[in-house]
Amino acid sequence: MSSVFEQPVTLRRPPGPLSNAIAPAAAPRWSMQDVQALFELSLPELLYRAQTVHRANFDPTLIEFATLLSVKTGGCPEDCGYCPQAARYDTGVQASKLMDPEEVLVAAQRARDAGATRFCMGAAWRAPKDRDIEKVAELVATVKALGLETCATLGMLEDGHAETLRDAGLDYYNHNLDSAPDFYGDIITTRDYQDRLDTLGRVRQAGVKVCCGGIVGMGESPTQRAGLIAQLANLDPYPESVPINHLVRVQGTPLAEQAPLDPFEFVRTIAVARITMPLARVRLSAGRQQMGDAIQALCFLAGANSIFYGDKLLTTGNPDTQADLDLLQRLGLRRGQPEPLNPQGAV
Repeated sequence: MSSVFEQPVTLRRPPGPLSNAIAPAAAPRWSMQDVQALFELSLPELLYRAQTVHRANFDPTLIEFATLLSVKTGGCPEDCGYCPQAARYDTGVQASKLMDPEEVLVAAQRARDAGATRFCMGAAWRAPKDRDIEKVAELVATVKALGLETCATLGMLEDGHAETLRDAGLDYYNHNLDSAPDFYGDIITTRDYQDRLDTLGRVRQAGVKVCCGGIVGMGESPTQRAGLIAQLANLDPYPESVPINHLVRVQGTPLAEQAPLDPFEFVRTIAVARITMPLARVRLSAGRQQMGDAIQALCFLAGANSIFYGDKLLTTGNPDTQADLDLLQRLGLRRGQPEPLNPQGAV
């Protein structure tokens, strides 16, 4: 098993002009067999390896605070089985129009004052139109002027959209792969896996950083969970920001009755993401409210160095802000901006 840990880990080439279809590297850095072998390690051994990689590349005491705001809620035509914003599901989510810049400014100021350094804006579109992108660009510029890192998640992008957002000051674009390719069709039928890869390619081509992760606990097999991490790790380059979401079961969605994932499997997923993507910010995202402090602490030990901070994620709950500050204090951690110790390459 030592060969898995000793395998050289180097940063893929930095963002630059790519084709519109981003895809796994021709020669994968991480085979499925290697990723599965990591998942199968004893938990103490896996955590040791993940913490070793984390310490070699980041200050292990720094945790990024990011805030997520739904700037346009509900009414989405997609059929993502986990999503309460899909118009076809009766989840109690009311559709709303895009927020005004003044409203977003107030929310961003509040997030900054509470300690957030990244502000992400989400809109429930399948694919925004040109006029939508222009309006969101105004929101991006508003937030950027406050000195915050900016991120947006708006659905699939067409040619030119990422460039417009970049010019407004967008730092990151979030577009999750959600699952391994062979499980994707069980969760979503209204778009293809390649549609997601194409949007990531457009983001890369524009020189915007990629925020891309997935959701675990949707009924995928352990092999498919490993497949998600392998897919992410073999993107060329792998994402700078990797949100790992634990399914939040929402009444009215097809996954409302899905059996809960063993929390240690979530910790394993964080650890394997850290090992295979050593320079990424690995974020605890949806589902933290259900984890409890002990599991979150294990996730930080496994290499998570970012959390969504605030009492709401789009339409689902999140631990309140004071609870997060208290937990970090108890663990001897501090909020800050984790930067790679050796940005030219992973150790």
